[in-house]
Amino acid sequence: MMQIMKWNFASKLLASILLATAPWMVSLAADSAPTKSDPAWLTDARASIKSNNYDQALKHLQSANEINSADWNNLMGYSLRKKQPPDLASSEKYYQAALKIDPSHRSALEYYGELLLMKKDLPGAEAMLARLDKACLFGCEEYSDLKASIAKYQGKK
Repeated sequence: MMQIMKWNFASKLLASILLATAPWMVSLAADSAPTKSDPAWLTDARASIKSNNYDQALKHLQSANEINSADWNNLMGYSLRKKQPPDLASSEKYYQAALKIDPSHRSALEYYGELLLMKKDLPGAEAMLARLDKACLFGCEEYSDLKASIAKYQGKK
């Protein structure tokens, strides 16, 4: 009977902790799902990126000029890295700016790690993976994706 009471107390305690920290954990999300309250530039840029139209995404982002937004800097870096031909030097500056604003920005950490692999900087990519490991507490897609990119890169060597 005592074991059941201890288990019941532990279960309730764990549930209380998870409920109390749930809003905090949601705020750790790097790039939340689109909402109706997103600014037009963000909605338009995401739509352009989704359709692989990186030049159009850059136009939306440049017209918004939200230089103090980690998401804006991250999407600028992503679009510059993905467009043809890629502009890796500018992309890197935007990822660095995003991470200066939000050092735990999961998308920026993943994408900057991928850029570093493009530049053949494996130690730099592994450093981004280590930062993602800390930012993701219980694992996340960005961590898994960068880890897979690193493994693929190492397999090519």
